Amino acid sequence: MNISVVIPLLNEQESLSELYNWIAKVMQSNSFSYEIIFIDDGSTDKSWSTITQLSEKDNNVKGIRFLKNFGKSQALHAGFDAAQGDVIITMDADLQDNPEEIPEMYDLIVNENYDLISGWKKKRYDSVIAKNLPSKLFNAAARKTSGVKLNDFNCGLKAYKNIVVKNIDVHGEMHRYIPVLAKNEGFSKIGEKVVLHQARKYGSTKFGMSRFINGFLDLVTIWFMSRFGKRPMHFFGLIGTILFIIGFCFALYLGIDKLFIETKGRLIAQRPEFYIALTAMILGTQFFLAGFLGEIILTSKRDKKRYNISEKIHL
Repeated sequence: MNISVVIPLLNEQESLSELYNWIAKVMQSNSFSYEIIFIDDGSTDKSWSTITQLSEKDNNVKGIRFLKNFGKSQALHAGFDAAQGDVIITMDADLQDNPEEIPEMYDLIVNENYDLISGWKKKRYDSVIAKNLPSKLFNAAARKTSGVKLNDFNCGLKAYKNIVVKNIDVHGEMHRYIPVLAKNEGFSKIGEKVVLHQARKYGSTKFGMSRFINGFLDLVTIWFMSRFGKRPMHFFGLIGTILFIIGFCFALYLGIDKLFIETKGRLIAQRPEFYIALTAMILGTQFFLAGFLGEIILTSKRDKKRYNISEKIHL
């Protein structure tokens, strides 16, 4: 199979039929063998009914339905797990991503041997204050922190080699950082393609300003995990050791001073150096224990189910 199109969605009933027809037209005109996997992330409208109807008239349409809203990352994880195509295309269901971009993105993966191609919505039709400006700040921070030189990390339209999506773990709200996750797993040939962004035709966005705050917090998490996720002791243990040594040196100084230099001076507990030593040694011990516990948790962790599926179609 040439292409798997993975589409996470939440309450996008109005756009699904139009999106399906558009994708099918592109696939058929380019003679691609394909599947379209809709992941219904707990919609409360009739999105699942529409997906069911589409699947009844076209076996290429497949569906996964969550019991409730678990989030876009979990929806992508389920779609990646089910995808069988040589190239996996992800896109949003709101008609803001253009399926006409798929053939060129497919060509870049297959013929140019890219591991991942990320779309870049160079010209956007979103609010400048609410989306465009925060998005620019977010992308600049992501580039600086991750070392992945992309202009638009959060574009839903992306293309991947099959091996990439099978080897990355998309969880929490890490869908924004899939290129970074891919790079951390060794897939370094990551490219970017300017794509056409279209104004939303139906409904309203499901994401508010909070997604940018969460995005920056997730960026800190992924920075830490990429450097110390497999060896937390290297971070916490180092800080803990440094603090403990500082505290121990202050304590040693106070002891020598009291025993051999100013034997009749102030009590040790009356000197500020005593509290610096005590605080540093306690914090150092706590950081060291945090790193030790992190190592124990890492070695004993088990895969945990992050979402529940109520129904599947053609899968």
